[in-house]
Amino acid sequence: MRFGLLIVLLLFFNCGRSQTMPTPLGSEASGQAGIMNTDTIGINSKTGNVYNKPIFGDSLASSFCIVIKKEVKAHKHLKHSEHVMVLEGEGIMKLGDKIVNIKKGDIVFIPKNTVHSVKTTSKIPLKVISIQTPMFDGTDRVMTGEL
Repeated sequence: MRFGLLIVLLLFFNCGRSQTMPTPLGSEASGQAGIMNTDTIGINSKTGNVYNKPIFGDSLASSFCIVIKKEVKAHKHLKHSEHVMVLEGEGIMKLGDKIVNIKKGDIVFIPKNTVHSVKTTSKIPLKVISIQTPMFDGTDRVMTGEL
């Protein structure tokens, strides 16, 4: 478990790489490290279902804070894997052939080509950090139409 957390932290703080996404707190294209507090992300969101805030990224990885009020429909990614860390809330997740309950403190690994979806089951929205490798640009997401 410590090894997995170490990998997630290394991906999250991925220092020394050129930046290709908007980054907070003055992180420049020169590859500076950055830090962000996620406590207030999504609080005032007017979106009906999902609010997605890019955090950090380069050509090797990208990270997002995602607030899910209702659900994320079933999909897969053709070219990248994803780590999801649950910050707040609870949900039920389809992960390949499995259905699992997720809650604050859980870390989920989603290999490429694995169909996944999530439905929020708590009164508060599900807030997660999603770390995707290599960099996620949205072009490899395939909606599957599964339930």
